[in-house]
Amino acid sequence: MRATESNQDYPFAVTNTAAALLDDAGTVVAWTPAAEALLERRSADVCGRSARDLLADADRWEAVLAQGRHAEREGWEGRATLRHGSGRELEIGFRVIPLNGGTRGDAARCLVLGAPLELVAQWRQDHAFTHELFLQGRVGLAVFDADLRLLRTNTHLLPYTGVPVELKGRRLADFLWAEDARIIDDRLREVMHSGEPLIGFNATARTLDDPRGGRVVNIQAFRLQEPDGHPMGVATVFTDVTDHERSRGRLDLLYRATEALGGSLSVLRAVEDLVKVLAPTFGDCAAADVAETVLTGGEPPADGHLTLPLIRMAVAGAEADGLRTGTAQFTAPLAADGPEPAAPGARERRGELITGLGTRPTGPGNDAAPEWATAVPGAHSAMTAPLCARGIGFGRLTLWRTGDAAPLEEDDLALLEEIAARAAVAVDNARRYTKERRTAVGLQRSLLPPATSETPALEAASVYLPADADSGVGGDWFDVIPLSSARVALVVGDVAGHGLYATAMMGRLRSAVRAMADLELEPEELLAHVDDMVLQVVAEAESEDSEDGDAGMPVPTGPAGATCLYAVYDPVTRSCVMASAGHPPPAVVSPDGTVEYVELSPGPPLGVGGWPFEPVERDLPPGSVLALYSDGLIERGEGDIDQGMRDLADRLLRADVLGRPLRQARHDIVEGLPPGRLKDDVTLLLARTRVVDAGSIATWHLDADPAIVGDARHLVLAQLTAWHLDELAFSTELIVSELVTNAIRHAGGPVRLRLIRADTLTCEVSDSSNTQPRMRRARSSEEGGRGLYIVAQLSHRWGSRYSRGGKTVWSEQNLPLA
Repeated sequence: MRATESNQDYPFAVTNTAAALLDDAGTVVAWTPAAEALLERRSADVCGRSARDLLADADRWEAVLAQGRHAEREGWEGRATLRHGSGRELEIGFRVIPLNGGTRGDAARCLVLGAPLELVAQWRQDHAFTHELFLQGRVGLAVFDADLRLLRTNTHLLPYTGVPVELKGRRLADFLWAEDARIIDDRLREVMHSGEPLIGFNATARTLDDPRGGRVVNIQAFRLQEPDGHPMGVATVFTDVTDHERSRGRLDLLYRATEALGGSLSVLRAVEDLVKVLAPTFGDCAAADVAETVLTGGEPPADGHLTLPLIRMAVAGAEADGLRTGTAQFTAPLAADGPEPAAPGARERRGELITGLGTRPTGPGNDAAPEWATAVPGAHSAMTAPLCARGIGFGRLTLWRTGDAAPLEEDDLALLEEIAARAAVAVDNARRYTKERRTAVGLQRSLLPPATSETPALEAASVYLPADADSGVGGDWFDVIPLSSARVALVVGDVAGHGLYATAMMGRLRSAVRAMADLELEPEELLAHVDDMVLQVVAEAESEDSEDGDAGMPVPTGPAGATCLYAVYDPVTRSCVMASAGHPPPAVVSPDGTVEYVELSPGPPLGVGGWPFEPVERDLPPGSVLALYSDGLIERGEGDIDQGMRDLADRLLRADVLGRPLRQARHDIVEGLPPGRLKDDVTLLLARTRVVDAGSIATWHLDADPAIVGDARHLVLAQLTAWHLDELAFSTELIVSELVTNAIRHAGGPVRLRLIRADTLTCEVSDSSNTQPRMRRARSSEEGGRGLYIVAQLSHRWGSRYSRGGKTVWSEQNLPLA
């Protein structure tokens, strides 16, 4: 037999093959023990008989011999069906070996080797498999010896630049980078020592002659053993999965870029996270440029040809600092130049790829590289893609590769264009959010007064923390409303819910409270009027909803649950009158350092109706601090309301509201309550009381006699001279004359006249009548009816208010400049 047939698995090997020796007449001369075991026929029963008798069908003898008519001199193979000793039939494969060198046509002795046909077929399949495996070209096959030297390979082992044609006897380190060869050798050595096969191991293979990125190969290996079990080498399959890995890497990059874009509704944060994903994974340096108008929520014009000023918002990579400082602001087109594409919307997604930057001229000319491509020193390729969505350009993404990195290709540009398209949608969403949030916050701020204010009655400072930090709006509000006679109204309210709806309802309530305050109503009466207004709003909203019949998502229909605290402080009498509509009581920090809460009898929230509101009057010493707040400050999920109120009292003392400006102390009180982590909006209004000293107040009680009007004028002129306000003498004399005359004529006595010098000069005339003074336009033939018209012309503002004992008509004049 040939040397290649000495393998133990070869079916005609001596150790596992049945054999018979035939003479030139076809008679069995010798019969081996293996043949006895195969057919269960003894040698004594077979020897001396014709081989024809062994066939299951003796008539098939000629057909069996016909298989070897064209055989070569070294023998021939065939198949036959023999009669088993048990009587059954057994199909075998056989090989005939002439012993005298003759062919089938010559009379010669021969040796016949036989084996079960199934074993023969299996061996032939294994042989064909191994043969064809080394001939195919889709994967690389290699057999290594125990020293990891190549013994046998196919032509597709590593089909790229730098792999020698003849590999037998070489090591991987002879033609691969030392690091790559060491990684592969270590894994193959583990397979040879442990016997455990290696499956699905990816490694990078870079040749010494090719400095590019190389190829990614998937390695599968198993150990080869001698018959005695001793390792003889490793068989390895190399599969080039570079394209597959690149595709998977691109999908992974696209996934991570999409994830980064979805992490924020800020334009700046979104592009910063994106470029950190792109560099250095996709390129050595990446930059994102955005149109300036996008940052404020504006929308660029929908013109693909328009060139807009772009601001470099984010950079990442090796040359990030140079990009940030070198091109902080510049002008660049949002779409690449070139012929207009036929497909609608195709132009907005086009990018531009520039390669060979090191060999292209840098000056002007058709072949010169564009300025954006040469922004990174040492870059050999660059690409840019516009951020376009809905036909509108918002900016662009730019990527550079330097050094030994593989040059950018068209597939890379297609991926960047896909990422840029998704980034454009994210930027557009962030822009829309920015616009809506700016609108909502602008609405909120327009509905609230300044955070700090100064009046003769008090010093006020406030803090507002929305529970929804993203939208920045809510339903809480506060207000400081100047009233007549140096008085001031303090208001804190809370509309249930959050967001723009609560803000709109808060604006309606604040406007209503301000309108009612201008009528100089008592606190309990004011809340009653606002309560009626809320009931009307709720009824109108319910009526509209029933007519619409909209089965979609329900929209809140009224400010149910709105609460309000209204307080009026008079710096002349040092008294504060307040009433509550379901709102928590205010805290008072006295000048002696004690903190107590005003004992209110709060009525129901606004919109309930049918219940009265009870006023409470409290004297406040000068320098007292009044703290009005919403329930979000005392209900933070850390305990009950009583505990929250005790905590607020401690905060007021720790913030030193008595000794510090309130604009500074207010932040310390709400410290530790960051926006976005609150269960409810937090509003705090601090007011330090002041008084109008007795020397700035003059009061006279007059009889109901028309003759007393002249005396009233003299009294006022003398007081103005004492206050060095002679410039206001003429106008004040006329105002006092008209108001006192009207009070005596229409209301009778007694009449009280009072002058108050604060930030304005207030003249008050009080009487016992509840008749509303009304200014009218007198006809030319009438002698009277012009008094209030004269008062209105001479006053900065004027009005009237009611009290339990009658009414007061007042007039204010601005003080002359010092």
